[in-house]
Amino acid sequence: MDNYIKKINELAEKYKDYTANNLSKLIKIKSVSMEEKEVQLELKRQMEEAGFDEVKIDGLGNVIGRIGNGKRILAIDGHMDTVDMGNLDNWDFDPLGGEIKDGFVHGRGTVDQEGGPAAFVTSGRILKELGFDKDLTIYFTGTVMEEDCDGLCWKYIVEEEKIKPDFAISTEPTNLNIYRGHRGRMEIRVTFAGISCHGSAPERGDNAIYKASRAALEIEKLNERIKDDEFLGKGTVTISEFKSGSPSLCAVSDYAHLHLDRRLTWGETKESAVKEVEAVVEQYGGKVEVLYYEEVAYTGLKYGMEKYYPTWKIPEDHKVVQTGREAYKQLFGSEPKIDKWTFSTNGVTINGYYDIPMIGFGPGNEVMAHAPNEKVPIEHLVKASAFYASFAYLI
Repeated sequence: MDNYIKKINELAEKYKDYTANNLSKLIKIKSVSMEEKEVQLELKRQMEEAGFDEVKIDGLGNVIGRIGNGKRILAIDGHMDTVDMGNLDNWDFDPLGGEIKDGFVHGRGTVDQEGGPAAFVTSGRILKELGFDKDLTIYFTGTVMEEDCDGLCWKYIVEEEKIKPDFAISTEPTNLNIYRGHRGRMEIRVTFAGISCHGSAPERGDNAIYKASRAALEIEKLNERIKDDEFLGKGTVTISEFKSGSPSLCAVSDYAHLHLDRRLTWGETKESAVKEVEAVVEQYGGKVEVLYYEEVAYTGLKYGMEKYYPTWKIPEDHKVVQTGREAYKQLFGSEPKIDKWTFSTNGVTINGYYDIPMIGFGPGNEVMAHAPNEKVPIEHLVKASAFYASFAYLI
């Protein structure tokens, strides 16, 4: 194994420019959610060029590359959609330029999260060059629509493609740490009904805005009472949208709703979170519902899921975490930091719904995600390429 580790490190370094250039090509293609077609075709081309055994695009638009044909299955996942650019005045360079300079690849998606897939393409090339022949099938998945609905892509892969891995790695940015969980989340709407009347005599009506406003202040207090977890941290709730309606601007409001962003810590469930909100808003007549996502992928397929994304964490002594730790130590000669994400990933489905053991290991720092001047160190791409290949040998 030591010989393989040495070769993997050497090849990851040898293909440093190859990895950076592949990422640059991906970055130059704008790929917001549901508009990933061109970037997916480029990723497919890169996998084929790297010598993968099979590469296909599924019905939702995910690129699935395969190496090996063993009984056990390892999936290495990265999503290919990005958020939009935001205010271009906040950028010091072209977010779609894919510039390679000063040891970094620059642009939207370098960290969140096309850097991971660029690195795993190189991992595949390394494995093929080394003649990888373990009893293992590795699926490298460049997934879609994650920014819009995290985990939807993996719902499709498991339920429609019938691929259910034994282990998984998310290549979301971890700053080259090993991550073993994150809080879940859900989107809740609370609706309030009123009775409209002429605004000159508001006492004749029942103002939905007042009900929603009083409920909003109670939800602010609820946030302070939500449970905590030693590893994942505290659950939270915040109001991210307040909308109302009335027959005219000279009338009392007969409709209002609050949109809640609810982050779930360990031990919290969809049911427990809904009950907490119901207890707060029932005195104001609030109706609570968990929202549903359904959109049309770039392939033309309409697909959806409830906007409940479960909390997940893997015990530190679990085989998948310890294999990652061993791969890191053998490759880089030091102990990895084992931690968690602040944000949400496809892990909500991979582990949260389907209980597939997984870890995160990815290039780039998550503080750059969705931010202007996004860039990833090429050194991170090199180390991630080595890590994924090494993990495949060790698992």
